[in-house]
Amino acid sequence: MSNDRLRPETVAAHALRAVHEATGAVVPPIYLSSTYARDENYQPKLKENYVRSGNPTLWQTEETIAALERGTSALLFASGMAAITILLETVPHGAHVVAPDVMYYGTRDWMKRLEGLGRISLTLFDPKQEGALEKALIKGKTDLVWIETPLNPTWDLIDIEAAANAAHAAGAILAVDATATGAVTTQPLKLGADIVFHSATKYLNGHSDVLAGVLVTREENQRWADVGMLRTKMGAPLPPLECFLLMRGMRTVFVRYRQCSINAMAIARHFEGHPKVERVLYPGLASHHGHAIAARQMRDGFGGMMSLLVKGGFADAQKLCTRLKVIVPATSLGGVESLAEHRKAVEGPTSPVPDNLVRLSIGIEHADDLIADLEQALAAL
Repeated sequence: MSNDRLRPETVAAHALRAVHEATGAVVPPIYLSSTYARDENYQPKLKENYVRSGNPTLWQTEETIAALERGTSALLFASGMAAITILLETVPHGAHVVAPDVMYYGTRDWMKRLEGLGRISLTLFDPKQEGALEKALIKGKTDLVWIETPLNPTWDLIDIEAAANAAHAAGAILAVDATATGAVTTQPLKLGADIVFHSATKYLNGHSDVLAGVLVTREENQRWADVGMLRTKMGAPLPPLECFLLMRGMRTVFVRYRQCSINAMAIARHFEGHPKVERVLYPGLASHHGHAIAARQMRDGFGGMMSLLVKGGFADAQKLCTRLKVIVPATSLGGVESLAEHRKAVEGPTSPVPDNLVRLSIGIEHADDLIADLEQALAAL
C-alpha cells in the first residue's frame, strides 16, 4: 500500500518505510559517514556526497515528517532557531514581516534584532483583537507572515485558514509554528499555510535528548531552494545520530501526544476555579479565548501545553515551580516528563508575558500524581 493511503499513525510508527530494503532491519539505520565515495564516472552514488548537504538518515527522517504534515518536502536543522533564522534570511532586504506580539521569545527577539539592523520592517499584532492581522499587512510589501497556534505561552489560537487568505491577498507567504501540535492534531498546509515549522526537540522527539528544528513546505519553489542552499552553506543540517534519535521518538508521537492531551485536560478541569489560581490557560477549556478555533483546528486532542496564572504575582509563580516534586522545573516542552517554567523569569523584564504565568508541559505520567504535586506546591505558597 502506498504511503499516501496510510493513516499518519501508521506512517509514524513505521518510520515511513517499515523495513530497510538492503538488510531487512525494522529499525532505520544510522549513517554516520561524513563523506561518500563517487562511482566509476566520478558521480555521487547518492543525491549528495557530503554530510553537510545530507545523508540517508536525514533524508528518511525528513520524508517521514513531510508525509505527516502532507507537505512536498521537509528540511531538518541542528536547532529550531537555525531553521527560523535561515527562513528569515530569505526575506528580501527591507521587506515587511508580520508576527504576533506574544510568541516564542527567541523568534521575537531575532525578528527585533533584524528590525534594529534595518534588515526588515516588523509589525507585531495582537491576535485577540479582531482584524488585527489584516490591519498589520501592507499589500505588496509584506513578504512573510509568521504565526504560532496555539501561541506560546498563553495558548491562544489563530485561525490558520483566515491568516493564509489574508497573507496571500497581501502578496505574502504564511509560515506556521506548529510546535505545540506535534504534527498530530493540526495540518497547517491543508489549511492554506505555505510553510510549517516545528521545534523538533519538542513533541516530535518527545524524550528531551535531541536539539532539532524542521521546516516543511507546501510547494518546492525558489524560496525553498534558497532555504536548502543556506542550510548547506551554513552547515546547519541535523547530524545523523540526532536524526536517528528524532526518528525513534516520532514513531510514538501519536500515542504520547494523546496521553499528554488527556492528562492536560484533567489537570485544567481540576484547577479551573482553584482558590490559588487566577486563571487556567488551556485551549481545551470552553472558557479559554479561542476555544472555538481550537475545536475546529485541533482534531485529535488539545495537546499537553497549558499555563496557570498564579495568585500572588511574580514571587509566588516562581516559588510554585521550586516547590514541585514530580513536575520538573525546567525549560522545554513536549517530553514524556512534565515540566514547569516561570516564563517571565526566563524571558526577562521586557517580556509581554504576565508576571504570574507558570507554563506547564504535561507529560505521560498518571494525571492524579501531577494534580497532587501541583496541589501540594500551591498549598506551600
